[in-house]
Amino acid sequence: MEQRERSVLMAVLFVTSLVTGIVTASPPRPGTEGNGLTENESATLWSRDADNYISQEEYRQRYGDERTSIHQLANGTDITFKRPPATAATWTRNDFEDLKAGGSDTSVHPPHASLDDGVFIKDAHATMFALQPSTRGHLESGDTPLYIAPNGTMRGLVDYRVRVPNGSSSGNRTVEWSLTEHEIKEVRLKKDEETIARTKGSHTPVIDYQLDDDWSANLTLEAEIHVRLKKTIRNDVVNGTDVDVVYREETRNVSDSIDVEIYDLSASSYYAEYPNGDSGVAIFQSRPWQGYTLTEEGDANVRGVWRFYTARDTSWDALVRSNRTASTEVESDAIPVYVHAYPSRIGPRAEPVRDGPEIVDTWGTDRPSPVETIGDNVNIEVVNQSYETTYGVAVRAEAVDRDALHVAGIVRGVNASIVEPAAGSERQLRRSTLTAEALKQNQSQATLRIELRDNETGAPIILDDSSRWYPIGGTTRNGYITIAGQQVETNASGVAIVTVDDPGIYTARYHPGSWLGHNPAYVSDTATARWHPLGTIDGWFAFLFEIFWQFIPFFVMFYAGHRLLRMLGPEDLFQRNP
Repeated sequence: MEQRERSVLMAVLFVTSLVTGIVTASPPRPGTEGNGLTENESATLWSRDADNYISQEEYRQRYGDERTSIHQLANGTDITFKRPPATAATWTRNDFEDLKAGGSDTSVHPPHASLDDGVFIKDAHATMFALQPSTRGHLESGDTPLYIAPNGTMRGLVDYRVRVPNGSSSGNRTVEWSLTEHEIKEVRLKKDEETIARTKGSHTPVIDYQLDDDWSANLTLEAEIHVRLKKTIRNDVVNGTDVDVVYREETRNVSDSIDVEIYDLSASSYYAEYPNGDSGVAIFQSRPWQGYTLTEEGDANVRGVWRFYTARDTSWDALVRSNRTASTEVESDAIPVYVHAYPSRIGPRAEPVRDGPEIVDTWGTDRPSPVETIGDNVNIEVVNQSYETTYGVAVRAEAVDRDALHVAGIVRGVNASIVEPAAGSERQLRRSTLTAEALKQNQSQATLRIELRDNETGAPIILDDSSRWYPIGGTTRNGYITIAGQQVETNASGVAIVTVDDPGIYTARYHPGSWLGHNPAYVSDTATARWHPLGTIDGWFAFLFEIFWQFIPFFVMFYAGHRLLRMLGPEDLFQRNP
């Protein structure tokens, strides 16, 4: 009987799919649903919608209403954000209330649900609807982790249908079946097989969870479904009817799992004071993060390469309603929306733009573009070539309030706790003194002596010392000096020797290694040295000799002319040239 029932169901489903096709949901028009958002906020949600722009006049004729400027803009492109918005979680929380399960004879499930069948329990499933707060990261092709807050909420859908066997009659014997009880006994949330939260049975469970400081985990939504059926057997006998009642029970556990990254930030901070009074700040975190503010008012801030957009989970665009004889796909009344983080072509930015902090350095991991992971109908300025993840960002600013330093993550509401590195967070940043002089010279070249010292202690600054400290990030970058188109480094005495061939004024410039990589670190300095051949006695002698040598042809010509005039005499010249 069971096999026959399944065959009939598959046949009906096949015919239904040919007739009805696939139902595709489209985002609701902003302002038409009460989901806790304004029309402007709702308009920004749908980055996966087809941006088929219509004019204001056409919109007015079609809907008899006006639309806001943001709504009009979102109709033609997608809206991105500097920080993860709260709109996705607000929409999801409110829209989830529209999600309804079927009755005992109907199971409602999304097409991607993992269905489980027993003897009496059919099309059973437990499917996660949303985990919030969370952000889907687009790091590179094949790497799109879901980052979730350590404290959040899981919403899901649990449903099933009960197969009540058909009755039968044979001779004096009659068999009848009836459903006496069915329920979802309990819903649990597990982390790596350990139950971390549970709630009473519900078709639409909402479970708050709190996770430990693990790096990653596998979360499982599990539901226990129980049914009880009554089988009544009647046998007609001479003296009446014998009734025999048997109860049959069945319990099924259904589940849905997802791999997540538990987004619990802990950032390392480094500080430096420039000689002119400016402050330097560097923040490092080994995961993608949004940025940080430098003042209590939040008017000075810096952010890394990450920007954000919101988009619906298309796997919930439609729902399947399955009963004993058919399955029908219908448009879903509830659509979860997620925040997505992506590396932007805009790149790291400091604000205010003109007179705000200056980005000194960024560092991280080089990754290929994740453009293939973005999907269709998403129009954003994602990087189209390799990029740096900006796990670390260092800035220079006029004023920094260290007590008000605020580090924000890519998951809404998750901020990093700032931890001082074991080696200390304060870096020394001093002035340097650079001198340059002509050590020796002749008419063809000069030897310049360049010396670099600590302005405070007078100690030599050694640029090729591999023991200099670089604990923050990246690779070691020693400083260097440029002069006459060359890069030179000082020795253990802080001295570099350079030979130049052309006369002139030579400017030496010290390019110090970043204070992120050196302790102590230094600021730049310049020095000049002059070289000209006339600067020495040998140079003057060579100069006069060169002049004499150049005038020899003129002396010869003058002497020859003078001798010719004496040989011919004035009379001969007059007679030859009347």
